[in-house]
Amino acid sequence: MPPPSAVSPMEPLLVECRKVIVGQNLLLNRLLVALLCRGHVLLEGLPGLAKTRTIKTLAGASRMIFRRIQFTPDLLPSDVVGTLIFDPKNLTFTPKRGPIFANLLLADEINRAPSKVQSALLEAMEERQVTLGDESFPLPDPFLVLATQNPLEQEGTFPLPEAQMDRFLFKLRVDYPGPAEEVEVLRRADGNEEVVKAIADGPTVLAMGQQAARVRLDDAIRAYIVKLVQATRPGHGKDWKGRENIRCGASPRASLALQIASKALAYLAGRDHVLPDDVVNLAPDVLRHRLLLTYESEADGLTTDQVITQLLQSVPRP
Repeated sequence: MPPPSAVSPMEPLLVECRKVIVGQNLLLNRLLVALLCRGHVLLEGLPGLAKTRTIKTLAGASRMIFRRIQFTPDLLPSDVVGTLIFDPKNLTFTPKRGPIFANLLLADEINRAPSKVQSALLEAMEERQVTLGDESFPLPDPFLVLATQNPLEQEGTFPLPEAQMDRFLFKLRVDYPGPAEEVEVLRRADGNEEVVKAIADGPTVLAMGQQAARVRLDDAIRAYIVKLVQATRPGHGKDWKGRENIRCGASPRASLALQIASKALAYLAGRDHVLPDDVVNLAPDVLRHRLLLTYESEADGLTTDQVITQLLQSVPRP
């Protein structure tokens, strides 16, 4: 575990990613946190904002198996997890593993696939295994689903079920780069991009994740996490204004996600303890896909991020 104020052990990995990715500091930070936590990430943003490129760069710098699946309405579960192939010579069925058998799986435009594909992916995300016939096959470790979706083009899409949304550690919103960052993007595209070196591997990342899990988290901060999450549920948190806008609150999985992600964020910062600010910084990314707003609030144009901001202002910090 790093001593207080030490340089993050994942700094070399971050340096390699920055050879290709310009800006997107929050996105890179959260992807590294997810890597330490072995947590899945949902990326929401318009096309052309380097979502796919960032994930591919991270895979290249971490020397892990990377696969990409373009989700379409005609996709079948077997196209993702694999299937059984009949061998007429031996009269047996042989498992043919699908592209999901990877360390980093990029599920591009995940909301374009029908429910059968989503349910097949759900088992892999939760159990980290795939069942083909009557046999289960463990997925590589670490295994992360990094999914993208377009927030604007909703024609022909299938909304992700709540059970699957809850399996994502983070939902991240990717925004436009600033003017200086976009100038740098153009400069690098003009033949000035550096080559990313593979400086880590799966076992190294898992070892760092185990160190991050040992970061100290005080009981007062643990109680603060529980207060935040419980304030989103029916029958709780009636003393803050935004509660009336929430139709369905967050489950205990949100509390667990805040705890493990806060430890990983502290580890990335080179600290051996979690600060309340770690929880506050992560709360929007952990909660925004777990809260369902009332129909009246959505009609008024209220967003989950605005409700989470009210929540963080209402619950006292330790």
